[in-house]
Amino acid sequence: MQGAVAGLLAGACGLVGLCVGSFLNVVIHRVPKRQSVVRPRSHCPACQTQLADRDNIPVVSWLVLRGRCRSCRAPISIRYPLVELACGALFAAAALRLGLSWSLPAFCVFFAALLAISVIDLDHFIIPNRIVYPTLALTGPLLALAALATGRWGDLAHAAIGGAAGFGLLFVIHLVSPRGMGFGDVRLAGVIGVMLGWLGLRYVALGLFLGFLLASVVGIGLIISRLKTRKDAVPFGPFLAGGAVLAVLWGPTLLRGYAFHG
Repeated sequence: MQGAVAGLLAGACGLVGLCVGSFLNVVIHRVPKRQSVVRPRSHCPACQTQLADRDNIPVVSWLVLRGRCRSCRAPISIRYPLVELACGALFAAAALRLGLSWSLPAFCVFFAALLAISVIDLDHFIIPNRIVYPTLALTGPLLALAALATGRWGDLAHAAIGGAAGFGLLFVIHLVSPRGMGFGDVRLAGVIGVMLGWLGLRYVALGLFLGFLLASVVGIGLIISRLKTRKDAVPFGPFLAGGAVLAVLWGPTLLRGYAFHG
């Protein structure tokens, strides 16, 4: 894909990602509370005033309002625009990595779900089924459609094998150490295995390895800095998500480097 076309695609996906990120803020706020993500419309948590359309523009509205509610002037967390920017960046990166492919929509859904799950897990130490199952329900058919359109049935089979492998590996760890590995992490690993398996079974191994590596490095850093102790719980979902994103975006480079040195 030529540079200009790739840039336009990345820009368009980035804009869509900003809008999806705005919706993710609703998901992140409401799903842990078991509230509907559709109704009521977005409102200020402090004064309950429904937000006008002009106050719901991703990133821009937060900047214009200087991080405060228009009605009651209560502060609006900077996390809202950061989530929107992160989602936009992930969608743009997916477009640059995959190009104008049939699998691009599935990976955009995947990245959005990983972002929402990571923030919720950091806040509440849970990985909600209300995000994991809909993610699988969306990405599965999208990958099947991609296989139908391109004839990549082998990749779809690899996705199924990868999902079983990711789920099975973390399920064994969960059985050995239920406290150290929650079942939400097991389910998430299954979804990650499906998506990375579409790219190749080596990507499943790479993504999970990177997730464990990130968790180890950060965990050791927190202990050394005395911010955490060995007994403190640390959410594993964000590390699994980080490993998966790294495997999708930089997997070819990392795997080539491994093959060369091996």
